[in-house]
This record gives sequence, C-alpha cells and structure tokens, in this order.
Amino acid sequence: MKLQWKLSAALCLVFALALPSIAQTAAAPAPTTLSSEERETALKNLQATHDAFLKSIAGLSEKQWRFKPAPDRWSVAEVAEHITISESTFLETLRNQVMTSPADPAKRAEVKGKDEMVLKMVPDRTQKRHAPENLRPLNRWPNRDELTKAFEENRKATMDYVRTTTGDLRDHFAPHGSPGLLDGYQWILFISAHSERHTRQIEEVKADPNFPKE
Repeated sequence: MKLQWKLSAALCLVFALALPSIAQTAAAPAPTTLSSEERETALKNLQATHDAFLKSIAGLSEKQWRFKPAPDRWSVAEVAEHITISESTFLETLRNQVMTSPADPAKRAEVKGKDEMVLKMVPDRTQKRHAPENLRPLNRWPNRDELTKAFEENRKATMDYVRTTTGDLRDHFAPHGSPGLLDGYQWILFISAHSERHTRQIEEVKADPNFPKE
C-alpha cells in the first residue's frame, strides 16, 4: 500500500512539472503562412503579367526589337531584359533578405493597405524612375528567344515559391524604393506589378511614331 502511494505521488509530481511546458506549447502561436485567397491573388497577378509581357514582345522583328525612341530611352529589348533580370533579383531578395530578417509582427500596422497600393501605384508610369545599376540592361542574352526562356524560368520560380512556401510572409519586412516598407507577401505583389509597369513601357516604345513598321 505504501509503495502504491509513493508511485502515485511520483506520477503526480511528474505531471505537475510537465504542466508549464504543456501550457507553453498550447500558448505558442502557430506559424502564419499565406491564406488560399492570398496565394490565388498573387498567382493570378503573376500569370496575367506573364501573359501580357510575352504578348507585348511576340512577333517583333529584330529591327523592332532593337529600336530606341531616343538615345536616352530603352529599346523593347532593353526593357525586356530589365523585366527578366529584376524577376530573379527580387525573388532572391525576398528569400535571402526579407525572409531571413527577424519576424516583427508589430510592423503589420505600418504596411496595412499596401497590397492594393502596390498593385495600383507601381504600374503607374506617370512618374518615371531610374533603375539601379544592377538592374540596368547589359545585353545579357544574345537574342529574344534566350531572354524569353530566362524570363519563363524566373517567373516559374516565383510562382512555385508562392504555391509552396510555408513562411510567415506577413511578419517579415524590408523597404523597397517608393512603396517604402513592404512585408514578404507585398514583395511578391511588387514583382508582378513591376512587370506590368515595364510591359506598359514596351507598349509606349511600340507606339512611338518612328517605331519600324516591320
């Protein structure tokens, strides 16, 4: 009887000691990843801007591809290169800088409402901006086919990331130019919005009165 009492007391002590860790586990917030709606919105924008960009450069002759409206303005080829190199650069920044920064949920209030702002403001070309040196065209690809292949690969990597990431994108932040501070998800929206902005630039080049007829 005395042995049974001692065993019961020992079990109670073990359970009592375990309670704090059990409580901590229950209280720990679950990692927040993207909702199905957020993924769908991001993928929809990425697909739409993918299609619009490829349509904008389809069927161009070499002369049209290389035409510059003015010495200080980019050709279709140069704009397309900027879109392509930016795609991989922004995704790398998201993965290796934004998402490796310490999570800081307190900053959520600072970026509230910026999803819509990014999608509307970034494509707006009423304000022109200068690209940073690392994103300027340098004739990295020998022809349009090679550039298109690179763009397709880069966009696929972006969309695959959106489909599969389990990271808490809403709790990691980094600034980006005029939009200012963005969370990880807004960086993804920025990628598609940036592509849309420069696809509009391609259409501006094609609308130039001196654009070659063929």
